[in-house]
Amino acid sequence: MMMVMILMMVKMMVVMGSLVLAVGLWLRLEQDTVALLGSDGAPENFFIGVYILIVAGGLVMLVGFFGCCGAVRESQCLLGSFFACLLIIFGAEVAAGVFGFLNKEKIIQDIQTFYSESAKDANGNNTLIVSSYHRVVIRITKTLLFIIYSQIIGMIFSMVLCCAVRNSREVI
Repeated sequence: MMMVMILMMVKMMVVMGSLVLAVGLWLRLEQDTVALLGSDGAPENFFIGVYILIVAGGLVMLVGFFGCCGAVRESQCLLGSFFACLLIIFGAEVAAGVFGFLNKEKIIQDIQTFYSESAKDANGNNTLIVSSYHRVVIRITKTLLFIIYSQIIGMIFSMVLCCAVRNSREVI
């Protein structure tokens, strides 16, 4: 029963990883986004975020593959690799979260400045559009923080399940 739970959770990780990878590739390769983010006034942090999405999606898919193979074959080596990769990704997410929290004001200011200048260039000095951009940026930031929190909780849960399977195999 425990292996079935791990297998289902790992399949969800593979699906989530492929979705993150697809969004990252779409943002990098879609012509309108490249034209917008490649302009002179765009902050350089945008493409860095897109590359991080691509790498994170690929890593989550790889980790999911280790976990899926480990659960199906009941291999302690693959499950150990799965656990080690989860631990590394968890540490990287915590580090990224701390970095984002410490530089929150500068990141929000860069994004708001970029969108304010884009709105002024497109529509003159329209304060309604600028203020709506600021509200959207704040909502998106809160949503992303919720997603990060959910992924961290999911990784902790999967680490606990992996340890439980490992301990139950030692008892047998």
